[in-house]
Amino acid sequence: MVQDKTKKREQLYGLLGDLPSLQQEISVKVESITQKDGYILEKLLLDLNGREPVPAYFVKPLHGGSQTPCVLYNHSHGGNYLLGKDELLEGREYLQDPPYAQVLTALGYSVLCIDTWCFGERHALSEMEVFKEMLWKGQVLWGMMVYDSLRALDYLCSRSDVDVNRIGTLGMSMGSTMAWWIAALDKRIKVCVDICCLTDFTALIDANSLNEQGIYYYVPSLLKYFTTADINALIAPRPHLSVTGKNDLLTPREGVELIDRELKAVYGTEQAADKWVQKQYDTGHFEMAEMRSEVVSFLKIWL
Repeated sequence: MVQDKTKKREQLYGLLGDLPSLQQEISVKVESITQKDGYILEKLLLDLNGREPVPAYFVKPLHGGSQTPCVLYNHSHGGNYLLGKDELLEGREYLQDPPYAQVLTALGYSVLCIDTWCFGERHALSEMEVFKEMLWKGQVLWGMMVYDSLRALDYLCSRSDVDVNRIGTLGMSMGSTMAWWIAALDKRIKVCVDICCLTDFTALIDANSLNEQGIYYYVPSLLKYFTTADINALIAPRPHLSVTGKNDLLTPREGVELIDRELKAVYGTEQAADKWVQKQYDTGHFEMAEMRSEVVSFLKIWL
């Protein structure tokens, strides 16, 4: 089973286009260290991919120990290309208050969030322009996004103040998808939380909802080899919480329920039935207060 998952991870990663080496050196420039809203904020500039610098925020509790558990936070899309990593500090209209930087540091976690391609300080070209250029060069936009997130995980593991055995990931919408992709690909992620973006790929087709997802979402030939459940099965038996809205066009209910059935079977087979939790709420593409409470409770138990 372990060998089979290793091969599947390699196959999945191989669908992501021509990617830089995962072995190239990572460098970091600390641009500033300040105190904000009850936590310490480091503004960083990371060299993760050798092509363009990656601005990032690292926040940590004011009174944490020598090592803290850490969350790799993945920002959402929402059509707001200027916000990017600032979502961690400022929140979004579809996220609960307070922002996750305050919530997570108050719980004793440190948090890293990067500007992904096309967002925040990396918004030099449009998403469509970047997608087209990369396609010509044999690259996949989602692949390059995933690559940067995996290298961000490498950076986290290099920090002496991070407990490398207690790293989780979470995100909303595009950030949700990133959470379950990188958790599937890298076992160093010990806990995965996805908010409002996990459903079966074919269910999106059947619901005529493909235009609800940005162009970043699409990986050539993916459906020839993987279902959504196949990817998420690679996370088992590690703890995984998924929360969705029953009226969310990005997560057709039939697709959500299909994944729930399949992952219950996978986690049951691996004697980890309590580590897969899927809950639906009477909402659309929004994080409800009940969702936030579930996320916090899940992290407290498993991270």
